[in-house]
Amino acid sequence: MSENQNLLAEQRRALILDEVRRRGGVRVNELTRKLGVSDMTVRRDLDALARQGVLEKVHGGAVPVVEASTHEPGFEAKSGLELSAKEDIARAAAQLVAPGSAIALSGGTTTYALAQHLLDVPDLTVVTNSVRVADVFHSAQRGDGKAQGSATVVLTGGVRTPSDSLVGPVADQAIGTLHFDLLLLGVHGISLEAGLSTPNLAEAETNRRLVQSARRVVVVADHTKWGTVGLSSFAQLEQVDTWVTDAGLPGEVREEITERVRHLVVAGEETAAEG
Repeated sequence: MSENQNLLAEQRRALILDEVRRRGGVRVNELTRKLGVSDMTVRRDLDALARQGVLEKVHGGAVPVVEASTHEPGFEAKSGLELSAKEDIARAAAQLVAPGSAIALSGGTTTYALAQHLLDVPDLTVVTNSVRVADVFHSAQRGDGKAQGSATVVLTGGVRTPSDSLVGPVADQAIGTLHFDLLLLGVHGISLEAGLSTPNLAEAETNRRLVQSARRVVVVADHTKWGTVGLSSFAQLEQVDTWVTDAGLPGEVREEITERVRHLVVAGEETAAEG
């Protein structure tokens, strides 16, 4: 981590979070030296990150939050986090969707944001196990939105999770009979060792079926998902064609990712690093 007076707050906080996770904790005075900012600025950044629940403030610094691998936050709890990053990711991922294609959207707050950018794409067939995603398209078709597209929406059915995804045998059976041109997949966590993971066992199996049914897999996930490991893995990084993320992903992580994932698209940057 090098000194930079001109870092935006969001970039600075991403660097702080990465340092906390890599080292298991940092002190305020270390961050002020490395970032070239004031003690007050660092403390404000730590306050903001603590409110997001991604680190814990301690006397003189901060440590990572140790979250149980089985803890699954609800949709509302996640919807207020990393809003600008999710919007950037959604806009970039929407460019990968061709008119007339058959796509699948998994559950999650990032895929929910993405759905709103797909309303004008003509003649889509959208399969989803997300109640929230289905509502975006249905509301537009009822005239509540301003969509010009004419999507056919298939909701899988199944048992509802805290994140408003439908999972279980009903969802798995429905997905297993279908074939998608493109899967747009939100995830709980991504890591080199665990790949893609979720704290919900039933959701892991449903996501596994989604991956198996897709010709191409596009993961849409902001930088905070890196290093998070849920209870159950459902895909390895090598099964991912494209990861669309935000500029908060540290450079060294990008290098590691491009060795496993075919394409890394960093939303908000002019160029994408390709593996």
